[in-house]
Amino acid sequence: MQPENNDQQPRVIATVTPRSIQLRLPKNYGDIAFIRTLARGRWDMAGFCWVIPNYPKNLEKLKQFFNGRLLIQTTEEKGARHKLLASDIEPYKLLVVRQQNGRIRLYFKYDKAMVSYIKRFPLYAWDPETLSWSLPHTEKIQSSLHQYCTTHGWKFNYTEDTALHVRKPKPRPEEIPGYRQCPDLYLERMTVLRYSPKTVEVYIACFTEFINYYSGKPIEEISQAEILSYLRYLIEERCVSTSYQNQAINAIKFYFEKIAGRNRETFYVDRPRKEKFLPTVLNEEEVKAIIDSISNLKHKCLIMTAYSAGLRVGELLSLRIRDIDSGRMLIHINQGKGRKDRVTLLSVKLLEILREYFKQYHPKEYLFEGIAGGRYSERSIQNVLKRACGEVGLLKHCTMHTLRHSFATHLLEHNTDIRYIQDLLGHTNPKTTQIYTHITTRGLDQLTSPLDNIL
Repeated sequence: MQPENNDQQPRVIATVTPRSIQLRLPKNYGDIAFIRTLARGRWDMAGFCWVIPNYPKNLEKLKQFFNGRLLIQTTEEKGARHKLLASDIEPYKLLVVRQQNGRIRLYFKYDKAMVSYIKRFPLYAWDPETLSWSLPHTEKIQSSLHQYCTTHGWKFNYTEDTALHVRKPKPRPEEIPGYRQCPDLYLERMTVLRYSPKTVEVYIACFTEFINYYSGKPIEEISQAEILSYLRYLIEERCVSTSYQNQAINAIKFYFEKIAGRNRETFYVDRPRKEKFLPTVLNEEEVKAIIDSISNLKHKCLIMTAYSAGLRVGELLSLRIRDIDSGRMLIHINQGKGRKDRVTLLSVKLLEILREYFKQYHPKEYLFEGIAGGRYSERSIQNVLKRACGEVGLLKHCTMHTLRHSFATHLLEHNTDIRYIQDLLGHTNPKTTQIYTHITTRGLDQLTSPLDNIL
């Protein structure tokens, strides 16, 4: 692979350190494609450069590819530049910069007490390239840093890095030398403990990625420090969500505690607080428009059942014919999330259309079955809803779970006691149900904006 018009292209600056080579270059897809062919090459958002391990042949490959465009910079020159930047920070001033990767960088004049305080937090890291410390971004950590500065007379400045962060993709199996599958014992143990199929799927995916991060090392020999290093990789390079990070921690703990037989371990990870987003909710007219746009009887029944009973998609597709109790006008949910049974509402109008559906399709075991029998496909029902939303021109991001959120919100707007809604949804913690009080428009229509009172 060789670049075109080599002499006319901008310079590429390479800073060589004993362990790595940092490349800074204008965006060029041909250059980037070449860099990606080098083992363990990655994009570093903090330094805004490509970082490549300083293996014996890598520097020669770079010289050969970039030819006269490559300008090699000494580490002394780079260090001098960082010292100049560090001199701009006032003594006893802490600059906290929130990164796009879920961490914060701390810039300050060296202070032994401050460094000792930072090291009390989990997952702290020193970056010699940017001369800064970094920590996970959580409300607890940010509040503690602010309190420390107030107590010790420091200035506390907080800002956000709005630069676009390039997320490193999950490596593909063919990119990993010695790729290995999740051990069979892992699946067997989860089956014995009766974990749900969804949990099994997520844990196996998380644990498989973890063991292939250390593909050349026996699983039992992976140390606690290496586990923490992997979690930093998920945060800083893969930029995973807080939910995925917590799932990865649980998947790793499951192996070492339930299979390897170790004592219960704490990885000293300050798990980040999950982002609080209000769920998307459709109004009643939007739900009606979606249902009316569906002509296929089975598809219409699927959407109506999900909305009218507030079901999770897995619960919907697991319904069996015997779960429809027309005598008591209830739907029985067997072994829903958390291995709990419950009952929910059976709509009168839904029962009417279900009877038509039953006469036409004659399901044998599951209420909704695929063409070849067995459970209906989750992907298929998601596609049904997506097409229906497109036909009615819905601009909101709508999934099957949006119908469940809409069910709860509409019940609340029609003055249903929130304790009944909690039971219908199968929530153990009432705080989970209370999120719908922040979405409902009940009572808001009686309020007047102050702007309307003065104009």
